[in-house]
Amino acid sequence: MPGVYPSVMSDAIADKKRIDQAKADLEKAGVKYVLSCWIDILGSPKTKPVPISEFENLCVGKGPQFAVHSVATFPDLGPADPDQIPIPDLDALYVCPWNPDYAIVFADLFYKDAPYDVCPRMALKRTVQEAADAGYAFYAGLEPEFIVLRYDEGGQPVKGIDDDPLPGEGFRPRRQAFGYDVEYTLDSMPFLADVIEHLNTMGWGLKNVVCEGAYSQFEVDFDYTDVLAMADRFTLLRVLLKEVAKNHGMFVTFMPKPAQGDWRSGAHINWSVQSTAEPGGNLFKGKGGWSELAKHAVGGVLKHGVALTAVNCPTVNSYKGLVARARDFEGGTVTWAPTHMTYGVNNRSAMIRLPQARYAIENRAADMCLNPYLGLALTCAASLEGIQENLDPGPSLEKSLYDLTAEEREEFKVKPLPQNLDQAIKGFAADPLAKRVLGDTMHRLYTTHKQDEWDRFHETVTEWEKHEYLRFF
Repeated sequence: MPGVYPSVMSDAIADKKRIDQAKADLEKAGVKYVLSCWIDILGSPKTKPVPISEFENLCVGKGPQFAVHSVATFPDLGPADPDQIPIPDLDALYVCPWNPDYAIVFADLFYKDAPYDVCPRMALKRTVQEAADAGYAFYAGLEPEFIVLRYDEGGQPVKGIDDDPLPGEGFRPRRQAFGYDVEYTLDSMPFLADVIEHLNTMGWGLKNVVCEGAYSQFEVDFDYTDVLAMADRFTLLRVLLKEVAKNHGMFVTFMPKPAQGDWRSGAHINWSVQSTAEPGGNLFKGKGGWSELAKHAVGGVLKHGVALTAVNCPTVNSYKGLVARARDFEGGTVTWAPTHMTYGVNNRSAMIRLPQARYAIENRAADMCLNPYLGLALTCAASLEGIQENLDPGPSLEKSLYDLTAEEREEFKVKPLPQNLDQAIKGFAADPLAKRVLGDTMHRLYTTHKQDEWDRFHETVTEWEKHEYLRFF
């Protein structure tokens, strides 16, 4: 995969013939406006829309420029510094299926003719290039889960698909979990049908949609692809889901655990590796089972498990879901969430699962708030380190981690996942691989941002504390 990472801006600009063909295709599809999107440090797309008549200028770096640092909480540059220039990647050009007047194209950021060092998409491209130079190509699939909500008459968020009286407004009987239920699936189909239609329009190979455990919680499963395209798809999916929900008078939250009784909304990362010399074969599949190369990849990921979790579970709220059991849980008490940094064959209580039905390693410690570019970049880099250094992940663990005694944890040398964002971000700050993958500037800014997030939460007096202590002592 030579030339994935452009070291200067001119290398990123497509040739005129391809630009002209892309514009003709957009005009044929009825597109009137193009949104060239760069990705911020948290994984959100940002843009300035341009009319289709400006498409050529956009593609050669003569379109809108951005003071990217002006919308950063902790900017790396100041008001006197030059702007950044987005160069569209025409391999990542999508007509918006919910409104074909618009097209979205993902772009790479340049600063003074060089890749901008706070561009997450470029960090992933750089990692993909390093893997290609070593003879490997990474592929990934994600399992996005999300909850659909609406506002009640008092302006409070409530479940979007729920036909029982609101809490406090009538009799609300005990119910089973929402997951897989036929009645609630049918109730959800007006919303889900639009999602299905749009994803099929884009040709992503939609497999199914699932009513998950929490009320109004869903999962969307579609085909895997190379890691860069998957990061783009995941980013576009979050936009698409929001737009579809609006058309149904609802909104989507990607918050991992909005309420105590909710199941966590995860975004499990499944990845595999191919040889660039012999594409098409899965190097994680060995004779009669998982290959030694796959085990080494697991070893690399577990070595950097804390730093990976800081990126893949990036919010204070993320860690409310990484627990074995939850009180007031809809549909039982067991969460099925990962709690420890180990691996097992089909073991859903472990951070790393080796599924029984596919040769793709699954990292279950990831949720919908992750920046997919940084998460996949660090996943690829940790896997590559494990492969190149023949790292041994130790024996797999085939028992529930929820019930391990302290003696068993010591015996199996099992380490818990970070218990909160503070623990995770301190591990991330000290991890040399994370620093290399993100680069010095972005690593420092991400650490600063997330440490500030934790500090602000830690200083906040919550309703739980007032309820627990106000009159207790």
